[in-house]
Amino acid sequence: MTKITYIAHDGSKFEVEAENGSTVMENAIRNAVPGIEAECGGACACATCHVYVDEAWSAAVGEPEAMEEDMLDFAYDVRPTSRLSCQIRVSDELDGLVVQVPERQA
Repeated sequence: MTKITYIAHDGSKFEVEAENGSTVMENAIRNAVPGIEAECGGACACATCHVYVDEAWSAAVGEPEAMEEDMLDFAYDVRPTSRLSCQIRVSDELDGLVVQVPERQA
């Protein structure tokens, strides 16, 4: 199991054990992490699972693909480390991943 830490806008932390192959969004929903709405269910068709990847994890997570970049145009307060959590697949390489939830979703 891979550990992911979600930091809510108010600073509260949610540490989750995630199965490899699942997404960062799926694990947020399963564990009731506040601020991750995921209205499209993970189809990369909205921007309501937007997170900021901790800079230390940016290289491991990688860059968004074109479709995700297009959807990020609809996200609130996009930053260089913004990603849609539905597009981040959990793997052993992401053990310890830290993401922050924005103040609000789109």
